[in-house]
Amino acid sequence: MHTQQQSYLVRCSFSSESIVMDLPHCAATFFLFALLFSTTKAVDPCATQSDNSDLSVIPIYSKCSPFVPPKQDSWVNTVITMASKDPERLTYLSTLADQKTTSVPIAPGQQVLKIANYVVRVKLGTPGQQMFMVLDTSNDAAWVPCSGCTGCSSTTFLPNASTTIGSLDCSGAQCSQVRGFSCPATGSSACLFNQSYGGDSSLTATLVQDAITLANDVIAGFTFGCINAVSGGSIPPQGLLGLGRGPISLISQAGAMYSGVFSYCLPSFKSYYFSGSLKLGPVGQPKSIRTTPLLRNPHRPSLYYVNLTGVSVGRIKVPIPSEQLVFDPNTGAGTIIDSGTVITRFVQPVYNAIRDEFRKQVNGPISSLGAFDTCFAATNEAVAPAITLHFEGLNLVLPMENSLIHSSSGSLACLSMAAAPNNVNSVLNVIANLQQQNLRIMFDTTNSRLGIARELCN
Repeated sequence: MHTQQQSYLVRCSFSSESIVMDLPHCAATFFLFALLFSTTKAVDPCATQSDNSDLSVIPIYSKCSPFVPPKQDSWVNTVITMASKDPERLTYLSTLADQKTTSVPIAPGQQVLKIANYVVRVKLGTPGQQMFMVLDTSNDAAWVPCSGCTGCSSTTFLPNASTTIGSLDCSGAQCSQVRGFSCPATGSSACLFNQSYGGDSSLTATLVQDAITLANDVIAGFTFGCINAVSGGSIPPQGLLGLGRGPISLISQAGAMYSGVFSYCLPSFKSYYFSGSLKLGPVGQPKSIRTTPLLRNPHRPSLYYVNLTGVSVGRIKVPIPSEQLVFDPNTGAGTIIDSGTVITRFVQPVYNAIRDEFRKQVNGPISSLGAFDTCFAATNEAVAPAITLHFEGLNLVLPMENSLIHSSSGSLACLSMAAAPNNVNSVLNVIANLQQQNLRIMFDTTNSRLGIARELCN
């Protein structure tokens, strides 16, 4: 005789939700929720994930970064302060064509970080010494402050503590590949180089080789600068990781390991508790991604030029003369993708045309806020037009969070772009990191293409 088992229904409560189910399922569900909660609680969002080959890309002033932000009452004011340093960045970018050695004035004292950027956690040497290095797509060389450095921060790389450190002299091919190298006409000596950075800072360093660990990958004999002295406030306190196109950049040195491919997804500056990711190599890159050609400038070999053909504001294609956007290797004119500039900067005539069309469509009182000259009442944001960047073979419609920034009170919304400063002799348009946030930007140097795909980076 078959006996039917009786089932009792009970009301199970999970957080603010209540669900009616039988008692065994209630107990099992409760156990599952408890397991998930305990597992989540055990995860440290700032810990190095040993089972992941991606590097975390960390906003410079986030919880997982060791750097202390300037005293501001909101993240918006912090961004405004960071964007005010963009003219120094543009000065630096405009001088990259100059390969001549420069003298470096050295001033003692601890330096304060004055640039806005993202950092990645790497290890140098054997055993590995952890450093938070600034990610820079417009610079080739990597460099870190070393013990005994004049004017550096308290966190330095200790060459004597590494069993795999090696020196490089002036006879090495790598020496002549570093911008600002200095060697005697005769004889052999250590390879020294001087560089400016950020427009108001400079460094002197010795070229060395050692192992670098990037997540699960180890590159032996990685060439980088060991900083001896710095001057100014824009030198990243724990070093810089160059991802440019030159022969001494990380991607070039890695060779077949990464096949000339990398991508990043930059989280919003608001992402205090979250980080993005840096993917090195073709594995794990988006299968379906729109691309535009990368253009090469032999006079500025580090920079990633793209062919920007136009800009639309809403449905209106802004009338911009083609000569103001055209790529010209001789003058350096054109458009680059850069990870170190905060807000996108266009040459003055181009920006004025975009700004004027935007103001016309917003149709209301306009004010300014810091570097932003086109601010309006946030209550009028519904009529704000989208900005579309037209590249060769690719149209990028910027989400509103990539084209507008709000005041700390929330009463104003501002177009988060600006003109290149008048005092900077620059012919560059720069697509900056605020406009790249929450997008997967893929650089394929082997096939000379740049890909863009939407992705939530936080």
